[in-house]
Formats: sequence, structure tokens, C-alpha cells
Amino acid sequence: MVYGYVRVSTEKQTVQNQKMEIRRFCKERKLRKVQWVAETVSGTKSPDKRKLGALLKTVGENDIIVCTEISRLGRSMMMIFDVLNKLMTVGVKVYTIKENYELGDNIQSQVLAFAFGLSAQIERDLISERTKMGLERVRREGKRVGREKGQRPGRYKLSGKCAYIRRARAGGRSKLSLARELGVTWNTMNAFCKMKRIR
Repeated sequence: MVYGYVRVSTEKQTVQNQKMEIRRFCKERKLRKVQWVAETVSGTKSPDKRKLGALLKTVGENDIIVCTEISRLGRSMMMIFDVLNKLMTVGVKVYTIKENYELGDNIQSQVLAFAFGLSAQIERDLISERTKMGLERVRREGKRVGREKGQRPGRYKLSGKCAYIRRARAGGRSKLSLARELGVTWNTMNAFCKMKRIR
């Protein structure tokens, strides 16, 4: 069985880009009948508190998990390594598109997984530190960070999808099915439809 695992941290993000990358990858590798496991949850949460935990209990020997990058599995080096170790122990392969890794039950894969987990953690820490320093510099210069109170964003999660949603609704599609397809919640879809006066 081939599983496509996609994860975003907040509802402001969408899983659609990750799904497109995985579909393209699977087509190139001739991997068919992808079962999707998608969730909106912080990678800092343990796998047991995510759908990933259920996936770890489901997969078995010769199954394949495909994700866009290894950091989708977790936000810390040790968490990523623990997940990979569990998968490799039962003979599950993990393909990562960004890093172009094929991880299996061998020592080379374990070394690669550990090394990448470490570098990913360092990279996130550096990005976080640079972001904090940048925001602090902007504040010291007296500039405002973020939108004014009450100001509406210029762009929404569903920006650019209005015509598609309107046609789909006219054709009888439910808001729930559209929300799932476009990677947003029903509340987000409902609010967008109200704002754009889509019935």
C-alpha cells in the first residue's frame, strides 16, 4: 500500500500543494492507488496525538509512505528519528521528495535520517532566530508589525478560487466536499461563500 502523508501547521496553510507534489512523484515512480492521510496540526505534537500515530499502527512490511519533506513527520530531530525507526523496524519505506531520500531498513538510511533530522532542527532554529531579530529591528525603527486592528487581509485562503467554487455550488457540490478538496475547514468555506455571496 502507498500512503501520501501531508501535514500543515495551521488552517492558514493548505495541503493541496503537497498533494500535487506527491501525485507527480508517484506518477513518475509508477506508484498507484495512493491512500491520503492529511492533517492540520503542529509538528511539535507527538505522533500519538496526530493521524500520523494511527498511520504508524496501520502500515506494515513493504508499505510505502511518501511525504514532500522529512520535516512533515515532526518538528524535532528525535521525533523524526523515532518515527523513522518505527517504520524501518517493520519494513516500511519512506520517500521524501524534497530531499530525494528513500529510507528503508538499513544502516545507511538510519544515518541519513538522523543527519537530516539534526540539520532540519538547526535550520528551523536559525530561521526562528533570524525572524525574531528582524521583527525586533523593525519595532526599534518605530514601524508597525502586522495589520492595523480591524483591518481585513488583502488575500484569503480561497483567493483565486471564487469562480471555481461558484460553478461547483451551482452544480450541486456541498460546501463540505469543496472544503475538503481545497484543504480548508467548513467554517472557512462557509464564511468565504457568505462574503462572496455564493449560495
